[in-house]
Amino acid sequence: MGSLSRPSSWSYNPNIDSKYQADLRSNSYATGDNGLAYSRGHMIPNGSRNGNSGMQKQTFHVTNSVPQRQDKFNGSIWNSLEAAVQAEASDEEIYVVTGVALNKVGETKTIHYVSPKNSSQDCAIPNYFYKLVLKVKYTGGTVTSASTIGFWFVHQDYSDSDYTKYAVSVDQVEEWTGFDFFVNVPDAVEAAAEANASWTEFQSF
Repeated sequence: MGSLSRPSSWSYNPNIDSKYQADLRSNSYATGDNGLAYSRGHMIPNGSRNGNSGMQKQTFHVTNSVPQRQDKFNGSIWNSLEAAVQAEASDEEIYVVTGVALNKVGETKTIHYVSPKNSSQDCAIPNYFYKLVLKVKYTGGTVTSASTIGFWFVHQDYSDSDYTKYAVSVDQVEEWTGFDFFVNVPDAVEAAAEANASWTEFQSF
């Protein structure tokens, strides 16, 4: 993290064939098939990489974005959560996982699509967003304790920016997504850490 100026443009990820990437280089999305507008929502935020020019530019690869509601989600409650996570990283090492889901395990929600303004490509609009954060403590080179916290959001407009109301355990997010997170943490430590659903407890770890 640093204070480099925000890049003014997006680019294709050079490690992936451009035919598999949405053309969001010069414009965002048109209106979705549900009649709503979406922005290029960062997964890794610019503010988490703006201390290193090369890494910062990677956050503006189109592969680091998803369709995201802007004013009352990306620009409000989601932005507040990103800032809170960055504050935790200001004086200690943390690990962050950010993701989206179209459905929870066992669900069959309707999936809506939106196209870039410059193309007819169909991009799936996530029904959910989540962010997971891990802190660990070491004895020598071994992880001896850890704490995690998760946040889970329905993809919609929110009336306020209080992200703490949406704190959940990593165990819960694993149940909803079917994924196993933080697998390199020793099993016993991981099991205890992933049960926490309190942001306050996570902060004080």
